[in-house]
Amino acid sequence: KGLGVTTVELLPIHMFVNDSHLLDKGLTNYWGYNTIGFFAADPRYFAGANASVEEFKEMVDRFHNANLEVILDVVYNHTAEGNERGPTLSFKGLDNASYYRLMPDQPRYYINDTGTGNTLNLSHPRVLQMVTDSLRYWVSEMKVDGFRFDLATILGREPHGFDEGGGFLDSCRQDPVLSSVRLVAEPWDCGPGGYQVGGFPPGWAEWNDRFRDTTRAFWKGDEGMAPDLAKRLTGSGDKFNRRGRRPWASVNFIAAHDGFTINDLVSYNDKHNEANGEDNQDGHSDNRSWNFGVEGPSGDAQIRQQRERQKRNLLATLLLSQGTPMILAGDEFGRTQQGNNNAYCQDNEISWLDWKGIDDEGRALTEFVRNLTTLRHRLPVLRRGRFLTGEYNPALEVTDTRWLSPAGTDLTQEQWDDATMRCFGLVIDGRAQASGIRRPASDATLLLVLNAHHDVVNFTLPEIPDGDLWTCLLDTNMPVRDELPAFPAGAAYQVTGRSLLLFALDAASRATQRVLDGLEQQLTTDDPGKSG
Repeated sequence: KGLGVTTVELLPIHMFVNDSHLLDKGLTNYWGYNTIGFFAADPRYFAGANASVEEFKEMVDRFHNANLEVILDVVYNHTAEGNERGPTLSFKGLDNASYYRLMPDQPRYYINDTGTGNTLNLSHPRVLQMVTDSLRYWVSEMKVDGFRFDLATILGREPHGFDEGGGFLDSCRQDPVLSSVRLVAEPWDCGPGGYQVGGFPPGWAEWNDRFRDTTRAFWKGDEGMAPDLAKRLTGSGDKFNRRGRRPWASVNFIAAHDGFTINDLVSYNDKHNEANGEDNQDGHSDNRSWNFGVEGPSGDAQIRQQRERQKRNLLATLLLSQGTPMILAGDEFGRTQQGNNNAYCQDNEISWLDWKGIDDEGRALTEFVRNLTTLRHRLPVLRRGRFLTGEYNPALEVTDTRWLSPAGTDLTQEQWDDATMRCFGLVIDGRAQASGIRRPASDATLLLVLNAHHDVVNFTLPEIPDGDLWTCLLDTNMPVRDELPAFPAGAAYQVTGRSLLLFALDAASRATQRVLDGLEQQLTTDDPGKSG
């Protein structure tokens, strides 16, 4: 609550079983993505001697009393029964051909679009009913506020392929209970046509891995990333601006439960999953990470300073972009998994969150994140309900966005095409949102400057009509300041290498204020008995 978040998402809490290959190694399924009961909370998470769902209900009630939503990560794409060699625990023994997708020509074998052995068959009406009954149960009885669907493309896949008008997606859309809660898709799986980012229907939000990968690569220093990052900063309209969808449909993230934490993203070039017992063969190798010259923890003060600034860059990019930001728990204080990017089987210090062991760097980073969430709450222009498209407002003669070079001038196509371009600015002009004479509080004009070069870049603060000073609200190179400095338009600000800045334009409403002053004077002149 103190961090400024509004929603808590829990990893799977449905009843699950441990994988036999993990038990053989003395490990456990710590994440819980091995569901066997869709209506039961796993008793391992209850504190009382006599497990009772009242504990879960009380937890949700406590969150709600703090004005926090609760979303469950749910796994309706497969079960713990595995493939044809797996155990018969429930559905296999009840009606194997109905509950699972089987190979048409060899029904002994399972279609494995999940990579876990089997795939639940939501094309069957009774299986679909079971899943939707389960979802309604958790909303109606347990009072949760929504769901994040693991490998959600499977839920929308019919025998002919992914279909945004398929049975499950249509069921959610028309259901009076399910259509009123948060529905978040992980829009990919390993089956045919499995990558569907932007392909879900209106009403759904989706994890946006393009935001993750592009942001990581830009701050790492990869070439040619600026044009794609521009799309991610403005809500990924290239993916989501269709059929009346809104920017909130893009769930932006830098790190999630699977993959590097943000701390490890700036501390390791390679994954270190040896503790998983698979000879470091598991987990993705394409992490787009950079260790600043030392693999793992470092005592070098300069490297530590650079890493801390890079964490701030990543978190600031996340929380200042259009869309719905998602933070991995622990990233706000720089939690490490010791380079493990697939810690699903580590029920130990690799995965645990040590809330009491936060050091000075962690406390400073937490305060920085708190400042970011405060900015996001107080500046609604950072969370617009419509996509930023460069739309022109003829009444005020402004566009909602401008893309700037370090010279303070509009970027040319030639500059966009320059693969070495790693410094640019984004002006979000709130005046383009004004619907009447009196400007709403949400129309702040902001300048976001990103510099992924190693060196300092002199960035000229642009001239904006009716504005005279740019106040620096944020500089990742100087996260702590006694006061917010202001600089005149046209001044050159020295942007430190690998840093991000946010400015707000002072006196941007002066022209509109003159109109209001004139109206008040006219009203007073016409009828002295009326106040302006």
